Amino acid sequence: MESLIGLVNRIQRACTALGDYGGGDNAFSSLWDALPSVAVVGGQSSGKSSVLESIVSRDFLPRGSGIVTRRPLVLQLHKTDDGQQEYAEFGHIPRRRFTDFGMVRKEIADETDRITGKTKQISPVPIHLSIYSPNVVNLTLIDLPGLTKVAVEGQSETIVEDIENMVRTYVGKPNCIILAVSPANQDIATSDAIKLAREVDPTGERTFGVLTKLDLMDKGTNALDVLEGRAYRLQHPWVGIVNRSQADINKNVDMIYARRKEREYFATSPEYGHLASKMGSEYLAKLLSKHLEQFIKARIPSITSLINKSIDELESELDHLGRPIAVDAGAQLYTILELCRAFDKIFKEHLDGGRPGGDRIYGVFDNQLPAALRKLPFDRYLSVQNVRKVVSEADGYQPHLIAPEQGYRRLIEGALNYFRGPAEASVDAVHFVLKELVRKSIGECQELKRFPSLQSTIAAASNEALEKFRDEGRKTVVRLVDMESSYVTVDFFRKLPQEMEIPKGGKPEAAAAVDRYGEAHFRRIGSNVSSYVNMVSDTLRNTLPKAVVYCQVKEAKQSLLNYFYTQIGKKEGKALSELLDEDPALMERRMQCAKRLELYKKARDEIDSVAWVR
Repeated sequence: MESLIGLVNRIQRACTALGDYGGGDNAFSSLWDALPSVAVVGGQSSGKSSVLESIVSRDFLPRGSGIVTRRPLVLQLHKTDDGQQEYAEFGHIPRRRFTDFGMVRKEIADETDRITGKTKQISPVPIHLSIYSPNVVNLTLIDLPGLTKVAVEGQSETIVEDIENMVRTYVGKPNCIILAVSPANQDIATSDAIKLAREVDPTGERTFGVLTKLDLMDKGTNALDVLEGRAYRLQHPWVGIVNRSQADINKNVDMIYARRKEREYFATSPEYGHLASKMGSEYLAKLLSKHLEQFIKARIPSITSLINKSIDELESELDHLGRPIAVDAGAQLYTILELCRAFDKIFKEHLDGGRPGGDRIYGVFDNQLPAALRKLPFDRYLSVQNVRKVVSEADGYQPHLIAPEQGYRRLIEGALNYFRGPAEASVDAVHFVLKELVRKSIGECQELKRFPSLQSTIAAASNEALEKFRDEGRKTVVRLVDMESSYVTVDFFRKLPQEMEIPKGGKPEAAAAVDRYGEAHFRRIGSNVSSYVNMVSDTLRNTLPKAVVYCQVKEAKQSLLNYFYTQIGKKEGKALSELLDEDPALMERRMQCAKRLELYKKARDEIDSVAWVR
């Protein structure tokens, strides 16, 4: 049966494959951050790498001066049955087994250079290495860059702060067990690892202290004060380690032999003999494995809770992003028509008042049109001077006798032509509002946001239809104005007041001759025409909105995409696919969400099954 540690190992590898390796920079709560792990912390040359190799019983880590570990190394150990061949696998090279651990060392160095280049810079992107061996225990260790105090040549000035910040992103998490490695031949009070561990874990609940290089201490000195917890007390016992010497490393001394020498050292040591059963890399590995297993088991409820919360968030996000599009033409056509109907529904809601915007059309009729009618220059047009001019031109060489019929007709026709401007302006204003509502409706249609090409096509088709409706609206309102000017009602002439009164005892011919050229005569004509124009203005104020609504608004509600529907039905599969060409960033986002959702569901099922059995 798979151990909880092995299960966590697999989930961590899957998380890293999705670009989730902790740090809290992901869109969703990081599953990686919730999984318990063991982070190995120490200063440069503290013996950190040697501790890891002792636990693995293999010489596999790059060595050198300065910063050798420049990327976190997530080391996942899997215990196999005795007699089985040891091998290693990298997360970035799946299904390729390394049986030569010299090649493992080279691959770690090459993969580090691939991200950081052949420099001394660091990167937070981890390398995943799994080792399968009968000589290990089930355990996950994260080897972090060694803490340093100064930047050397070739490193950035911020390297000290950068390394510490990277280490803190791991050890600062409450689910991280800290393996603080310190050399025994240095004062524990100056230990970089212990200093950092004390800051992030002041109670020492998560910290395991490891003391290396016990065999290199000055003669007459020992580390009992530290190992027995008197110099610095932790909640967990300190573990002493004796690493291979540099001479042993140069001679390629076998790690199994080195482990045996380490056991002999503690067993025969006069200072540490009484602690021998709780010293050494072999004991350390078993101690960490047992503690990590208990640590994981205690946190299963909180991990499961986080997974369930993340599953809900991911499913909600996928619903928002929309599901993948079918590949056959029939389903694609159906999808396009459904998207068009969704857009059309929102557009109608704007017009009918369910959403804001339609009220602006009412504003055109109730504010803009009346204001434009009031601003028409009838005072200037019906001035005495202009009336005299128009009437005289209409009379020609024969002056009118009583009422200047032709003059009236010309004045009325000229005045009514002024109504064309406000009529056409009303059509254009409503057209602008409808175009704006199309734009807003497309932007508010969540389903359409996935398909920029279809958005553009629907916008173009809608605007093309609105142009046709505007042309028809212009023709109609101009026709209404022309109808008013084409026929002057009989009642108007019947109701014209008597042009003049003949004085008692006077001669009508003399009165006519005087009045026909007088200012009062032309003023009366202008007043009569103004009354008729006002009557027509009131009529048009009521009929023009009806024409605009009938030709533009009603048509937009009923047949905005009719022509588009006709054309889309004729398109072949390739053309339909082009319309459903999603934004690549959105497609990538959906794919990542789907992969993450699959990972979380699988992790939940597996954690549940392992937890129930245990």
